[in-house]
Amino acid sequence: MFMDLLSRLMGDTPTPIDSDDAELAIAALLVRVARADDHYDDEERKRIERVLSRRGLSADQAATRRLQAEVLEAEASDTVRFTRQIKDRIALEDRCDVLAGLWAVAYADTRRGQDEDSLIRLVAGLLGIPDRRSAQIRQQVLRRMGLPPE
Repeated sequence: MFMDLLSRLMGDTPTPIDSDDAELAIAALLVRVARADDHYDDEERKRIERVLSRRGLSADQAATRRLQAEVLEAEASDTVRFTRQIKDRIALEDRCDVLAGLWAVAYADTRRGQDEDSLIRLVAGLLGIPDRRSAQIRQQVLRRMGLPPE
């Protein structure tokens, strides 16, 4: 299952993926951000599951999707190609929601690490979201989480 999805996402000739595969790819990006600082704890796992729940999954489905995403993320070595393939398959408005989820995961411990920040900035660009919009999204996430603006 994961190898088939990876070959469709990362192959030289992009092939259509269904919405479940796209959602799994998004979940893998969330896991990648959480793991970016080499510290992946229960709070980050819970935050990923909350983000996935907001995307329409039950708590059990979100936990299962996170587990699947952990496997996929470990296998997908190229963030650039992986993210570009997602960009080509998801509308801009949804990409902004994905970016908000990435920022929420980065702030799971109430602060963003340098590695998380760098990765999200890279992913935002690859998703076609300008730096200014990314900063606005980050500030919205901070307000929603009750954290001071940066």
